[in-house]
Amino acid sequence: MPELPEVETTRRGISPHIEGREVSAVAVRDGRLRWPVPDGLAALLEGKKIIAVERRAKYLLLRIGGGTVIVHLGMSGSLRIIKADEPPMAHDHVDFILGSGQALRYTDPRRFGCVLWQSGDVMAHKLLASLGPEPLTDEFDGERLFLLSRKRKVPVKTFIMNNATVVGVGNIYANEALFAAGIRPTLAAGKITKARYLVLADEIKRVLADAIEQGGTTLKDFVGGDGQPGYFQQQLNVYGRAGKPCVTCKALLCEQKIAQRATVFCKRCQR
Repeated sequence: MPELPEVETTRRGISPHIEGREVSAVAVRDGRLRWPVPDGLAALLEGKKIIAVERRAKYLLLRIGGGTVIVHLGMSGSLRIIKADEPPMAHDHVDFILGSGQALRYTDPRRFGCVLWQSGDVMAHKLLASLGPEPLTDEFDGERLFLLSRKRKVPVKTFIMNNATVVGVGNIYANEALFAAGIRPTLAAGKITKARYLVLADEIKRVLADAIEQGGTTLKDFVGGDGQPGYFQQQLNVYGRAGKPCVTCKALLCEQKIAQRATVFCKRCQR
């Protein structure tokens, strides 16, 4: 599933090609996504310019005069820049055809993503209104984690993956940040000290920033806006490495499920 670094990689990849461009047509081949593509989307967009491409959590926001297109990539979706006349494949559901002769193509084999429209203030949309701070901003830090975690009995991994705590810390990067901070993911969030949360917040920021610079992580079918894979997978220390030696102490890494998500950690290095 594309996580924050993959979505940010996509944003950076498509922005130079579509910002300031006019939408000449919208082709919706299959609007049956997680939520239906609005019937009147083409009429809302055709003839208007894409002012900016932004990201909030794992949502991409295509700013257009009077409103915003909200895109989520779901479990297996992608947005790619193509030639406008490139024939569609089976899972190419929506094309935003541009006056430049290019198109922005939304592909989603599992159809768990979305392409929605919000007029006016996009941050008032129900999908965005209750989200926590962005992890790479000053609004997110260890002090916030410490204060929100008091008396919380949920595992710390579940706590940092909650979008009300901080957005965009998905399963891959939660595993990696907890390893880097030396914190066992099964520990109750409320039992962790402020000093350890200060370290964890810094590691969350570092891991996510590094992943963005590497173009995200390619595990199955993620590609960036240019169709290229991400390379952060080559730097993963724990995720996907259960039963292999810890990169630090050489003990075999353990795996267990936390909230139905694969969780890999080192019993020696993470306490």
